[in-house]
Amino acid sequence: MLDLALAIGHHLLIFALFGVLCAELIAVRRGMEHATVARIGAIDLWYGVLAGLILVVGFSRAVFAAKGWFYYQHNGFFWAKIATFAVIGLLSVPPTIRFIQWRRAGIAPPDAGIATVRRFLYAEVVLFALLPTFAAAMARGYGEF
Repeated sequence: MLDLALAIGHHLLIFALFGVLCAELIAVRRGMEHATVARIGAIDLWYGVLAGLILVVGFSRAVFAAKGWFYYQHNGFFWAKIATFAVIGLLSVPPTIRFIQWRRAGIAPPDAGIATVRRFLYAEVVLFALLPTFAAAMARGYGEF
C-alpha cells in the first residue's frame, strides 16, 4: 500500500509542478504590469515547494517502496532523471531571481528581461519532457548497470 500511495503522490506532484511551470510560461509575457509580477512570484513560490516535495516523495519511493534503493542505484535512467530534474531546478533559478528583482523594483519589467526569462522557462518545459521518458524506461528495467 505504501508503494501505491508514494507512486500516486509522486505523479500528482509532478503534474502539479508541470502545471505551475506552464502557468508561469503563460503569465510571463511582454507588457505585463507590476501586479502580474507579484502574482507570478506567488506561483513561483509554489514551484519551489512542489519541487522540494517531489524530491522527498521521490526518494522515499526509491528507498521504501516495492523495488527498493538497490534497483534504482544501479539504473542509468534513474540517474538521468535525477540529473535532468537538477538541471531544470538550476534553470529555474534565474527566473526566480528576476521575479524577485522586478517585484522589489515596483515597476513593470522590461521586454528584454521578459524575453530572457521566457527562454529559461521554455528550456525547462523542453527538459521536462525527458522526465517521463526516463521514468518509463527505468520502470521497465532498461538502463541497469
